[in-house]
Amino acid sequence: MSEDNAYKADVTMVEGLQFVARGAQSGVAIVLDGEEEHGGLERGIRPMECLLISLASCTGMDVISILRKKRQEVTDFCVKVEGIRADEHPKRYERITLHYIVRGHNVSEKAVARSIELSQTKYCGVTASLNSEIDYDYTIHPEH
Repeated sequence: MSEDNAYKADVTMVEGLQFVARGAQSGVAIVLDGEEEHGGLERGIRPMECLLISLASCTGMDVISILRKKRQEVTDFCVKVEGIRADEHPKRYERITLHYIVRGHNVSEKAVARSIELSQTKYCGVTASLNSEIDYDYTIHPEH
């Protein structure tokens, strides 16, 4: 791995199980926290939620970028994500379901399906980094 490909971040404890995470490339910070019963303050995103958010945003950015290149008139776009975790530690996500919701004018079902497929099989680095079964579907809401 070359230094050019290295992404960096730091995570600093605030109190309890609350941490502030900052990406070196963006400089943007997010707050993560744990459940109160485990010493958290319930004032931040849980790490496993953050993983789902990372997946949904990564594939969402891919899909919307591809749809724009295909000149699709998307007016609203959302990715809903749900993960099923294992019962035993480390309680990894065994199955993740992504539901893409696309709204727009004359949006092609073929373009949506292909954009999602490309994201999931070629472009989304988060998808490629996970050891989970990932399913997906989509809904298109036409606007007139």
